[in-house]
Amino acid sequence: MIRPGSRPVLLALLLTLLTACAPAHDNANGNDTDKDTGGAVWHPAPATPWQWQLSGHLDTTVDAPVYDIDGFDHPTSTVATLHHAHRKVICYLSTGAWEDFRPDADEFPKSVLGRGNGWKGERWLDIRRTDLLEPLMSARLDMCAKKGFDAVEPDNMDGYRNRTGFDLTATDQLRYNRLIARLAHERGMAVGLKNDLDQIPRLVGDFDFAVNEQCAQYDECDKLKPFIAAGKAVFHVEYELSTDDFCARSRKLRLSSLRKHYALDAWRKAC
Repeated sequence: MIRPGSRPVLLALLLTLLTACAPAHDNANGNDTDKDTGGAVWHPAPATPWQWQLSGHLDTTVDAPVYDIDGFDHPTSTVATLHHAHRKVICYLSTGAWEDFRPDADEFPKSVLGRGNGWKGERWLDIRRTDLLEPLMSARLDMCAKKGFDAVEPDNMDGYRNRTGFDLTATDQLRYNRLIARLAHERGMAVGLKNDLDQIPRLVGDFDFAVNEQCAQYDECDKLKPFIAAGKAVFHVEYELSTDDFCARSRKLRLSSLRKHYALDAWRKAC
């Protein structure tokens, strides 16, 4: 039985409970957030504009709500500056290849280093050796989290499709990619699936957005539709095609498309 005079108190309590359970929204950029990991995980929506810069002096004046920058090269203050300008910031890391120029390069056992991946100073990793790689990748993701990044772009996530020097299988790749996604989520960061188009149907639920290179040039953009259908952004770049060649299709698919130089400097031409 409800005592006389207690109804306003009960209504206030119900309102408090409903407010606490309601999903959070990042209205500044129209992007959803998620509380599953105990903190807000950013979910960029399809067609969200972005800037991707991994070389040269960082241009923080680009009018884009999302910046994807190198996690090692930039300090906490850079991330804070971008946040002050209402930008979300993605931490670029190579998780599937070793780079001889990184400060932690000597911590990787020689047994996990494979063939070169086509870039100077880089070699594929034996992603089957999660016993060795998980602590190293955890430390890198800790760095991104401590610097305040909102998300991670883990690169070289499709070694099983390349000549790595190891007998990697699709199952090995799925296991490793899901490990990286879990480690990012445990630290309160969103995570993007880089390329790895053939495994999108099985991984779209594990990742919060996609990052793709040259799907238009190789007529592969339709493979990214599961991310768009799930309400997740596809951050897409072309290097060789003119924007006239891919932007109309990108807009139809709701991709977040740019033309960039291979060096991934500040220059961009958005659709």
